[in-house]
Amino acid sequence: MAGKVRAIPEGFGTLTPHLVVRGAAKAIDFYKKAFGAEEVMRMPTPDGQYIIHATVKIGDSMLMLCDEMPQMQRWVSPAALNGTTVALHLHVEDVDKAFQRAVDAGCKVSFPLMDMFWGDRYGKLTDPFGHEWSMATKVKDVTPQEAAAGAQAFFAGIGKPEAPKK
Repeated sequence: MAGKVRAIPEGFGTLTPHLVVRGAAKAIDFYKKAFGAEEVMRMPTPDGQYIIHATVKIGDSMLMLCDEMPQMQRWVSPAALNGTTVALHLHVEDVDKAFQRAVDAGCKVSFPLMDMFWGDRYGKLTDPFGHEWSMATKVKDVTPQEAAAGAQAFFAGIGKPEAPKK
């Protein structure tokens, strides 16, 4: 008789991002190069045309992904949306080194690295598949009051954030 099945699979946390990508096989190779991902598994369709499920590990976290499949209708990639509504965030030991590795692999800088008011050295990138990534290393502990004052100064320097369009 088999043992008890784990409700949360070994190596996974309770929340795991799942990306829909136009070109999942290429994305897996890219994430290996850009973020040091390790491929855990991939499951192609019987005809090999699509990857219906894959898992990679980046640092101590799992990331699932699959190909965009037109027949699934709602599973579309950022390429189909002409943008994305979500960002993935990586905490790393050396953000300057990790950020440069991702840029060298082909990510585009969307927000350059800088020391931010909340205590992180932080920057944002867009990968060739349209997904947005932010990266940070904690460089300073700040109190909520220090962060609030820093936010006020930061936004005073760039102007008032735009209200969301309705």
